[in-house]
Parts: sequence; structure tokens; C-alpha cells
Amino acid sequence: MCCGTKRLTEIVCPHDCVYLSAARTHPPAVVQRQHERDMAFLLPRVADLTEAQYRLLLFAQAVVLQHARAATLVPHDADVADAAATVAATLETAGKGIIYEHQAGSVPAQRLVTELGRAVADLRQRAGAEVGRVERDCAVALRRLETIARDAEAAAPDTAAPHSSWLTFATRLMGQAGTADGAPTPVADEPRIIVP
Repeated sequence: MCCGTKRLTEIVCPHDCVYLSAARTHPPAVVQRQHERDMAFLLPRVADLTEAQYRLLLFAQAVVLQHARAATLVPHDADVADAAATVAATLETAGKGIIYEHQAGSVPAQRLVTELGRAVADLRQRAGAEVGRVERDCAVALRRLETIARDAEAAAPDTAAPHSSWLTFATRLMGQAGTADGAPTPVADEPRIIVP
């Protein structure tokens, strides 16, 4: 009972656990249906992205989720969409040879703009001669993030947090991307049972 209810939430399971692998092979129907709904929502929206653009989209999502976990004012879906659009607009303007920093409409969105801007600046610095391509791909990925964040509430509503449907969806998606089989990567030196 303890294994079935607290697996991967309160208990850090070893990756080679036979019960965990059986649960992954045959997930509960609720989990399987949720995964199917998530993929039905996501796949049409990313089908035309290149691999580099898709990776940048996942990178931007990870930056937003990391920020949201630590933020005093947790951003809503509209803030995520506004921040992604703002950084994309700044990159698109720079691509035309005009240096102008666009501003977001809310405080949580502007804080996200700062985080995403730092991440993009780091990518640009590492890009070397490919900086132009990286900027264009970042702008495309951020525009797609904007679209997904705007569409999430209508397409995949979260009844517990109605204005955070995208955050809930992205958390599930990034959790599934933890390892090849969707499980979070275990940390070797952590205790196996987490005491609340």
C-alpha cells in the first residue's frame, strides 16, 4: 500500500525497482488518459518545429518552471505568454537591426522576461558564429511557447488552478522528460524515504 501510494512522491525509488518498472509498463488508466490528452494538445502545436527549435522550447519551459518554483508571485498562463512574446519581440526587433527592449504588461511577466532574457543571452554567448541562427530559433520557440501558454486554459483546463493550466501541463511534461522512461532521475546520496 505504501509503495503504491507514495511511490516517487514521498519515496525516492531506485530506478531498477521491479514494482516501479511494472507500474511504468502498465500505468493506471487515469495517468494513461492524461498522457494521451497532453500529447493530443502538444503534438499539433510543435509538429512544424525543427529539432533545435523544439529543444529551445523545452529549454524555455524549464527556465519558466524553475522561476515559477522560486517566485514570490507565481506567474499565470497569461504572464508566461506575455513574457515569451516580449522576449521574442525583442529578438525579432534585434534581427531587423533595431536595438529595443520590449516590456511586459505585468510584474510577474516582467520578472519572467528577465529570466528568459538571461537564458537567451547565455545561449547567444555560447553560439559563436551561429548567433544569428540561435536568435531566430529562440524567437520561433518563444512564439510557440506564447501560443501554447495562451491555448492551455481552453484546451486543457486545470480545475484546481484555472489560470495555471499551462504550468500544470508543463510540469507534467517536464516530469516525464526526467529520464528516458519518464521517471525522475534518482539522486544517489538522498535518503530513500522522505520524512514530511
